[in-house]
Amino acid sequence: MYISAQRLRHMQQVQDLLDQLQPTASAEVICVPGSQEPEGTVIVFTGSFNPPTIAHLALLKQAQQYAKDVQGPVHVYAAFSKRTVDKEGVERPLLLDKVILLQDILSKRLPAVGILLFNRGLYVEQAQAIRQAFPKVKRVLFLMGFDKIVQIFDPHYYEDRDASLEALFSMAELFVVPRGNAGEDDLARLLQQPENQRFACYVTSRPFAAAYRDISATQVRQGGSHYEHETPREVRYFIQRLRPYAPPVKRLDGSERDVYQEHVAYVKQHLGPVC
Repeated sequence: MYISAQRLRHMQQVQDLLDQLQPTASAEVICVPGSQEPEGTVIVFTGSFNPPTIAHLALLKQAQQYAKDVQGPVHVYAAFSKRTVDKEGVERPLLLDKVILLQDILSKRLPAVGILLFNRGLYVEQAQAIRQAFPKVKRVLFLMGFDKIVQIFDPHYYEDRDASLEALFSMAELFVVPRGNAGEDDLARLLQQPENQRFACYVTSRPFAAAYRDISATQVRQGGSHYEHETPREVRYFIQRLRPYAPPVKRLDGSERDVYQEHVAYVKQHLGPVC
């Protein structure tokens, strides 16, 4: 469970940022050190990244290609939220570990992509946080799969859906990519529904390679040999070394060993409370 002093210092720095974000406070966002401060146009891909897959990386790389169609400076960010809609039940691994792992991957593979941390999970709250925290930002584009746009238009998530959508689209636009078998035609049908038509001009369909559309972080967490082909090397090492998604290992004497909980205990010993 040894972690170098330099690594622990970096983990402490990230944990201090996470501690600043309170889900019950007004909308807030923090730029992780090493990421360029947002300005001009920003493309933000918010996810749980639990764990990061090759589809996540492909979409972030594709976002850099989308940026060529936008005038002026464009910066691409992956983003985490301390309150992720419909993900509250997923507790392992620590948010700290997820941020550090993604940062390690991006630094080697997509160094121009930054990381943002939000305290709130709704896109309207995240758009508000960006606008308030980074006044040099002129345009906000959220990048998402088709499953997320369905969620955004679902009244289940709002007290007043139309008022919330009006607020969202006054601050941001959406880039939507195919997910599974759902593509451009499905998006067009969703936007043609009478209650959605007036928001259609703020939503743009973008291409995404079919090879990545069915890759799921949920399936990776559930195990199986396929995860070796759907995750980058850093994720495979993380899973094999710390076993964050695996049940405790049974010893010959009948006792159990939870490798990931041992890691968490080690981190808490050196950093104090973590999330």
